[in-house]
Amino acid sequence: MSLLVKICGLSTRETLEAALDAGADMVGFVFFPPSPRHLSLELGRELSRQVNARALRVALTVDADDATLDNIMDALSPDILQLHGKESVARLRDIKQRFGRPVMKVVPVATAADLAVLPGYAAIADRILFDARAPKDATRPGGLGAPFDWRLLENLQLSLPYMVSGGLHAQNLPEAVRVTGAGGVDVSSGVESAPGVKDPELIKAFIRAARATQELSVR
Repeated sequence: MSLLVKICGLSTRETLEAALDAGADMVGFVFFPPSPRHLSLELGRELSRQVNARALRVALTVDADDATLDNIMDALSPDILQLHGKESVARLRDIKQRFGRPVMKVVPVATAADLAVLPGYAAIADRILFDARAPKDATRPGGLGAPFDWRLLENLQLSLPYMVSGGLHAQNLPEAVRVTGAGGVDVSSGVESAPGVKDPELIKAFIRAARATQELSVR
């Protein structure tokens, strides 16, 4: 099975093209004002058109209301909705029913106790994304460049696909995949030269590392 690669927080035509040319499976667009990667709906629409079916378009939101999601759907018609807030299982169900898109629920991880929510989310979500739990004083829940203890996911029994994120870069990606058994990796700050500023060369290096890891795993 191929290792899925998601480049998140893309905000320019150049860096989006770099991700697409390098073979990213998913490209993520952030709609959360506190983030340095936040997009306007108009720019999101332009970048979504640029993708042109070369990758899955993922819209990231944090505890967004229906009106916000309506606007994102109208502008982008994303392939996947990534929910990065404290959305409940009931909220996930409502979003799936209302918007008719696969839902990827982010689960923040710091200790084994954080995995207790998995059965509920797994019953509704189409994919789980494990990310490092943000510090209490953080202004946003992700994209902070910090990993979590990947050993918490060792021997994980989960009935749906899952990805891992949080502090990933080209150098530690192979170990993250080996330890967690994740079927996908998601990177944002690990391919940036400054917060919110993607680096095309780092994007290419990350995807090369993912493909090399994938090749090793099938030998």
